[in-house]
Amino acid sequence: MTYIFEGQRVRLRAVEPSDWQTHYQWNFDSEAARASYEISFPASKPQVESWAQAEATNEPKNDRFRFQIENLDGELVGTINSHNCDLRNGTFRYGLAVLPDYQRRGYATEAILLLLRYYFQERRYHKVNVEVYGFNQPSIALHERLGFTLEGRLRQVVYSDGVYHDSLQFGMTRDEFLAQHGAYFKS
Repeated sequence: MTYIFEGQRVRLRAVEPSDWQTHYQWNFDSEAARASYEISFPASKPQVESWAQAEATNEPKNDRFRFQIENLDGELVGTINSHNCDLRNGTFRYGLAVLPDYQRRGYATEAILLLLRYYFQERRYHKVNVEVYGFNQPSIALHERLGFTLEGRLRQVVYSDGVYHDSLQFGMTRDEFLAQHGAYFKS
């Protein structure tokens, strides 16, 4: 039996209420927060628990969804979420974060490929766009390896750690995805 949200290393699943503990601990990793979006104000345990409960019970709206990334041993290793889903034009974006102890194991790569396969093959989207901060060299390298095209650079629009950084805009069409990664899912 094939499960569309499972690959050779990870599976994507919905948020479970018990995931709050991992996310709470993750909130103490300032560098991961900075690379993913921003360093937010501290959240209390009840706030994070409430967030996880809400995420676990929310229905997807306009194809926006937060997936949890877990390895095949069932360990929560990260999260990937779709957003800015434009049904009319067939475009969407995603955000990704992998816990530090699980980085550089191929989990991010496979989570992205699983997400793209679903949105391109099942949700009928045509193009994905991704923003990567100019200081996030691992994410830049990841998207280049996956075959994304650097389509633009917004200069000095991301403020982090006392400095303004560029925002890099990467994109990939459905046809490019299938040409580069379609065989991956046939094995």
